[in-house]
Amino acid sequence: MALRKKLLYNTALLSCSSILMSCIGMAFQIWLVGRIGTTGIGLYQLVCSVTMLCATLAISGIRFASTRLVSEEIGAENCAGIRGAMGRCLAYAGFFGSAAAVILWFLAEPVGFLWIGDARTVASLRISAFSMPCISLCSAFSGYFTACGRVWKPTLVHLAEQLAGIALVALFLGMSPEGDIEKSCAAVMAGRLAADILSLLLMAAVYAADRRSYCPGDTGGLRLTSRMLKIALPLAVSAYARSALSTMQHLLVPHGLKAAGYSSDGALAGYGTIQGMVLPIVLFPSCIMSAVAELIIPELTEAQVRKDQEDIRRTVGALFRISLLLSGAVAVFMFLFADMLGMVIYKSGEAGHYIRLLSPLIPIMYTDMTVDGCLKGVGQQVWSMGINILDALTGLLLVWWLLPRYALSAYIGIIYFGEILNFVLSVFRLWQTETLTLKSRRSAPGTAAQRSQGRPAQRT
Repeated sequence: MALRKKLLYNTALLSCSSILMSCIGMAFQIWLVGRIGTTGIGLYQLVCSVTMLCATLAISGIRFASTRLVSEEIGAENCAGIRGAMGRCLAYAGFFGSAAAVILWFLAEPVGFLWIGDARTVASLRISAFSMPCISLCSAFSGYFTACGRVWKPTLVHLAEQLAGIALVALFLGMSPEGDIEKSCAAVMAGRLAADILSLLLMAAVYAADRRSYCPGDTGGLRLTSRMLKIALPLAVSAYARSALSTMQHLLVPHGLKAAGYSSDGALAGYGTIQGMVLPIVLFPSCIMSAVAELIIPELTEAQVRKDQEDIRRTVGALFRISLLLSGAVAVFMFLFADMLGMVIYKSGEAGHYIRLLSPLIPIMYTDMTVDGCLKGVGQQVWSMGINILDALTGLLLVWWLLPRYALSAYIGIIYFGEILNFVLSVFRLWQTETLTLKSRRSAPGTAAQRSQGRPAQRT
């Protein structure tokens, strides 16, 4: 019961802040579409797909690793282990963040010319390179605060980052020539870079103040480094594979649309409509499920350390039901008011059409977020990433095969197929994990009477 109360409190806090930040981000996205157009948004999304791949290298599983490792030390009531764990996580994040920055800087030109096929992306990619160490270190800090249950601290930092980022992007866009897509995109990335630097400085200051509550001590017997690497590296490798496949899929979409008969700018506009306009609307209310998926990880991890399997089972079941109810209500709303949303937000009937097409998928998309968090919370993060890799691989193959023949209709179908595949496999793995846990408990030594009375079994 204590687990559920703590989860509800943190979920409410993070959900409210996520809704606020999502509203601000949505308003900014609408303004950005009006400022740089659908073609500019398409180019911006292509740059983001590459920077997300490099950000995956920068993070290399450290956010989840810091959450899991710190949660284990909290569950074991080991204060010295918390400080030791974070020292190792920050060193790991600094190394991979710097490596990602160097790689993106030197490969920006060949990636822009040969991979993306648009020279206008090179300047934006090079600007983004400087964000990589900031992203990786902030991820380690965020994992720490999530594990400690003090989510309000990074929440305030992220809110300040978002507001500063919007102001800086608007400032830099005001200094760039209107209609120049290359300079406009670079201005947006420069504003994001400045916001990332601010976020890192604030996060480091908040962490420095928070860590004083944990006294240093001997961590020699805790094997923190090996435990961190055991968590982070498998997750990192699988994340690399999934992100690379996903990036290739996104880059193939404009090429597939051009093969289907679209012009170069028309292909960017069609891709930008779905990826940069429609999906942000469809996913906007999912911030609540994202909050649940993030916060459930340390709660389930601590319960797992305490071997409180019954509370884990009840919590997972309750979250699954809540996710389905919430997402079902959102899906009905999106389906009924799709045309109005498209016209009011973007003045685009095409956007409303695609919102309605994607609305039946919302229950699966939202619930899958919660299931993914539950899998990571019970130590099934490698399985979760494996499912995501399979999803990305099938999506890539389908984009390459179907998009030149059926254009945007095929893209919508591919989104459906990938989300359903991911959801079914994730739910099956979560059910399988719970079943195996129950079987292992039933086969544990000792009589039923001993277990019910809380007495340990006699050792032979």
